[in-house]
Amino acid sequence: MNVSNAYRPRIGLTTYYQEAAWGVWKADAAILPGTYVEAVVAAGGTPVLLPPIGTDTTVVELLDGLIIAGGSDVGPEHYGAEPHEMTRSQPGRDTHDIALTRAALATGLPLFAICRGAQILNVALGGSLIQHIPDVTPGSAQYQPAPGVFGTVKFTTRPGSISGRLLGERASAPCYHHQAMDRIADGLCVTAAAQDGTVQALETTAGGWVLGVQYHPEQNPEDLRLFKGFIDAARTYRTERTENLVDVQQHV
Repeated sequence: MNVSNAYRPRIGLTTYYQEAAWGVWKADAAILPGTYVEAVVAAGGTPVLLPPIGTDTTVVELLDGLIIAGGSDVGPEHYGAEPHEMTRSQPGRDTHDIALTRAALATGLPLFAICRGAQILNVALGGSLIQHIPDVTPGSAQYQPAPGVFGTVKFTTRPGSISGRLLGERASAPCYHHQAMDRIADGLCVTAAAQDGTVQALETTAGGWVLGVQYHPEQNPEDLRLFKGFIDAARTYRTERTENLVDVQQHV
């Protein structure tokens, strides 16, 4: 039994949970920049928001793919470091996103980790981060030019990788981050890097569709290649799960 190409895979997206305002109201809310959900919909998926409250990792059984979205810094306690004066973390998001990342990896669920999400992926598997890039790479202001202003990063991809297949040998993308990968976790490999060596993409060495990118592809709605590749992988994942379920039922 094949899943129709018209099927819209259910894609979980992690969110913030913090004070927000709408109409006359101001209260805690589950929020996420609309560019993420718009990219998922435009690429053919159905977004399912997963706020960092009441975390239930079994939700991955209901999904066809998971996006760990960008946001605040990852708390350095998760990789055994003391906080830098510039580090700003949200502990609730950290534990939520790390738990969902590990659950997705354990089940083989397609995983797309963006900016902070890529850092979460690395930390969840035992890697570490550079807490403030300018401390180790002077002149790196292009990664976060000004508050609320995206920079542009150019990078080279690894042949045969997900990044390479979808983007070609070289590409560029919007970026906004002051932290970066340091020690790469076992089970991951670098598949894209900027000229200064800053890691721009990570993928699993264990097979399956797992991609972490340091940049923000959702900020470029004219280029949905990564989102479309992710949605295709999610649809394939659903097909394979459906076929496996049918096989089990036929042998009962």
